Amino acid sequence: MSFKGVHFTCDPHLSDLLIAELSMLSYDSFEEHQMGFSAYCEMLNFNQSLLDSLVKKYQPSGTISYKLEAVARINWNREWEKNYAAVVIADKIMVRAIFHEPQDHFKHQIVIHPKMSFGTGHHATTSLILEAQLSIDHHQKKIYDFGTGTGVLSILAHQLGAAHIVATDVDDWCIENAQENFNLNDCPGRVLKGVVRDLSLKDQADIIIANINKNVLLNEISEYARLLALNGVLILSGFYEKDAPKICADAEKLGLKQIQQKCLSLWTVIVLTKRM
Repeated sequence: MSFKGVHFTCDPHLSDLLIAELSMLSYDSFEEHQMGFSAYCEMLNFNQSLLDSLVKKYQPSGTISYKLEAVARINWNREWEKNYAAVVIADKIMVRAIFHEPQDHFKHQIVIHPKMSFGTGHHATTSLILEAQLSIDHHQKKIYDFGTGTGVLSILAHQLGAAHIVATDVDDWCIENAQENFNLNDCPGRVLKGVVRDLSLKDQADIIIANINKNVLLNEISEYARLLALNGVLILSGFYEKDAPKICADAEKLGLKQIQQKCLSLWTVIVLTKRM
């Protein structure tokens, strides 16, 4: 598997905006540096015209330039170790790599092998969900984590007392990385490959977490409603704040009522509950 690396030089205020946009264009790994950042996507997903259109869109707002690089499958452990920082959420959660020293004053520490999987905690959607989980009772609950990426959301669910965890993803590398991280954190959850409709899941869950893009969420939300127990909690992210009304409207038709919403860097998390 080969990748296209796009190395951006840009004004600091544009980095988050560009990363947010690129996340919706199949770029699934980002590395910040002093003059900008680098973004990576699989070679098959690279689209030069979409990239140029994005740059043109933001050029009136500041300086942007980029260089392209063809990249073989990257040793992400080595690359991330150069610049990778631990993530702290609400002063209670620390998501750190295996090469960071533990810090015992955090109530929850999640240790990961930082590879190409989405969900290291650096992206706004992951950190938003992690923070939302802190306010939700997980004790002895059954959890589904759809689009698990690195598995960090499932790992926190385990640390919060969840009794049964099933995580899913469609990417082989995510499956491998999530299982590796489960083992690192003594998380007993299962990791399955496939989309929700193809997995033939029958048991209802007390909490469902889905950190996936808007189109997938809208396509699958009826399945989430079916699999969510009465009075259960559904946590959704992976989409822009502007898309929240549409998602909430579709959810309401299925008996899902919004109880919480928070936004960060254009992204949002919505927490809903099943009332009927």
